[in-house]
Amino acid sequence: MKHATWKEAKRRCRLNQADIQMAKELGMKPKSLIKNIPAPKQQWKAPVKVWVRELYEEKFGKVLKPEKTGPAQTGK
Repeated sequence: MKHATWKEAKRRCRLNQADIQMAKELGMKPKSLIKNIPAPKQQWKAPVKVWVRELYEEKFGKVLKPEKTGPAQTGK
């Protein structure tokens, strides 16, 4: 992997914008998020989304809420 981008990390780790913001505030890079995607045999390992939220809550005592925007982001 050359240079991972936040867009790629968001897609591969199934993160929303609030998760990306929390990861940035924790000082994480896109590559570290992608490297921590659990393999199928790693049943004990939490998904990246859960991992980032737990670390953020541990450090800051709260979790950012995703911002709701207009109807353009409704499901398909």
